[in-house]
Amino acid sequence: MKETQPTTCMRCAVGCGYLQTEADDDEHIVDVSGDPNHPTNGGVKCQRGVRETTNTRTDRLTQPLIRRGGSLQPTTWDTALGVAATRLVEAVRQNPDNVAVLGSGQQTNEAAYALGKVTRGAIGTQYYDANTTLCMASAVAAYYQAFGSDGPPPTYDDIPKANTHIVWGANPAVAHPVLYSWIMNSVTENDGELIVVDPVITTTAADADIHAQPDPGTDLALARAVLAAVIASGNVDEQFVDRHTKGYAEMVESLPTVDAAAETAGVAPKRVRDIASTLTVNTLIYWGMGVNQSIQGTGTARALIDLCLATGNVGPGSGPFSLTGQANSMGNRVCASKGTWPGHRAFGDSANRKIIADTWDVPFGRLPKSPGPGFIRIIDALARGNIDICWTVATNPVAGVPDSSRVETALEDTFLITQDTFRSDTINCADVVLPAATWGESTGTVMNMERRISRVTASADPPAKVRQDIDIIAAVGNRIHAGLFNSPPLDPTSVFDEIRELTAGTNADMFGITYDRLESERAVRWPAPSTDTEGGYRYHDNGEWSFQTASGQARFSTETHTQVPEPVDSEYPLTLTTGRTDGVYNTGVRTRDDTDTERPTARIHPETIVQYLDSFERGQTVITSRRSQVIVDVSPNDDIPPGMVWLPIHNATINELTLSAVDPHSAEPNLKQCAVALLAPARQKMDTPHGAVSK
Repeated sequence: MKETQPTTCMRCAVGCGYLQTEADDDEHIVDVSGDPNHPTNGGVKCQRGVRETTNTRTDRLTQPLIRRGGSLQPTTWDTALGVAATRLVEAVRQNPDNVAVLGSGQQTNEAAYALGKVTRGAIGTQYYDANTTLCMASAVAAYYQAFGSDGPPPTYDDIPKANTHIVWGANPAVAHPVLYSWIMNSVTENDGELIVVDPVITTTAADADIHAQPDPGTDLALARAVLAAVIASGNVDEQFVDRHTKGYAEMVESLPTVDAAAETAGVAPKRVRDIASTLTVNTLIYWGMGVNQSIQGTGTARALIDLCLATGNVGPGSGPFSLTGQANSMGNRVCASKGTWPGHRAFGDSANRKIIADTWDVPFGRLPKSPGPGFIRIIDALARGNIDICWTVATNPVAGVPDSSRVETALEDTFLITQDTFRSDTINCADVVLPAATWGESTGTVMNMERRISRVTASADPPAKVRQDIDIIAAVGNRIHAGLFNSPPLDPTSVFDEIRELTAGTNADMFGITYDRLESERAVRWPAPSTDTEGGYRYHDNGEWSFQTASGQARFSTETHTQVPEPVDSEYPLTLTTGRTDGVYNTGVRTRDDTDTERPTARIHPETIVQYLDSFERGQTVITSRRSQVIVDVSPNDDIPPGMVWLPIHNATINELTLSAVDPHSAEPNLKQCAVALLAPARQKMDTPHGAVSK
């Protein structure tokens, strides 16, 4: 056995430090343990991250593939890169917007930056986004609107200082178990309270002191009901509001009554007032996909921020804290030139574009003026035939995007270049496949949900014909624009230094964070303008507040609840919602093997099963929506409210049912609510909008 090497877990965005050990043959990692010297987790680990680092599925992509005669066939790297680059160059000559590029929160900072450099600087397309938009765009929009900058104000250091922990539309006991252990330790040690808002009795909700169960899609109504109750009780921090916020009077004027909003959400007014009363002490409000993945996700996140502002719960030991799923979602937002230029530089600002063009040595006029319409609207453009080529990197949109049959058709009809580690639903649509290294085989940095940057290191070699993400991206980029990068393989240190320099002096200043510093300190939080500084609680310094808005004050909101995008009716009388299960990673590609044909299992309340008993046969039913039908196994479950169907997000067929409506501010899709019905398998409709029922 060889010596251990420090790295960062890539399972979720908590950012735990690991020590990994490679086998003597250098081909795989044989042991992973928590790193006691890492400032994020101090050696604590979850078995899920360990398991998925050491035991990945066997269906690796081990060589480049190209479509010939209707099937994917092995080819050489020169051929695969040549075909991909030639098609990209041909498309760009006609119009840069003939190309779409879709990245991922699974890329390192360096690879995400490189992809943005190719997409914006060599190709010049506006049609660029990453799957992080599917998870976090509403939270990002809310932060910008309220504070003038992206990223949660608190850090992990604030969790032990809080007395009340409100978890809204998230299940950290399953999705972020290490962070959840800190929450529960704080509740116990501070004699605090755990408040959970979720339609379902989740693992987290089972531990709650107060659990509110709103109807899916009504979170904004409930949040505004709680806000109205806070104001009615007089528990407003008037000094903080007067000195450090704008728009309070307009927000108050826009509020519904507690009773009316509570009725809309399907929650008892007393439960609303009970939640409001817990905000009188240091409170952290965490939220996740149950808030973000809604046509009112931004408005709901704003309302949760409003709760913190109104009660003075913005400061050490309190504040709004969005929970991030993918390991480098935050890094993608800072580094990838997606919604902003590196360092959160405003996209439309000419001075910023000039800095980027000079740094990359590309024509100023090639850089797009618009960051693009967002992930879902890029898919819409593909479906309309407005884009000729799509390049996906470490993402699986055929499984992860709503109305997925439409997505599959759109990708099959375009020339698709797919760069990934494992065979996926999207790979099956590809014309060129570029195999990439995975966790433990890659080198670079990532950024966790509290803005800490840490190293990821390689302790095993990828298969012989597999390359690093960043080297694949550089090879494609240099074929489009000669000299965009050094000849691969690239040195990630030099790429990180380029990122550091571009972020210097910005809201997300990383200039003082170097590879040498990360080797010594393991992880450092931005902003860090010098090598002896590290970011802490944002917008607050020695009792003084300064938000990154034009006025220097935080802003209240006034958005009100509207109807859900697809209400139940007599034809589709049930509500479908989705969630995570323990031990499965995202769309399941990393954790399922090629022989896994298991149907998804729907959790349904026994009362609902009895009500629709004719729709069940031998423990199965068909769930049908206005878009498709899926046959499922059924698990009777009292944790699911009557009238609701719960399905796991990890099975590719689930998003055949879901709705592609998006939040108007963030373009994040409404994945958590749509109307469905049940059919007996023997009576299923074989013709759906997209073909036969999914088996």
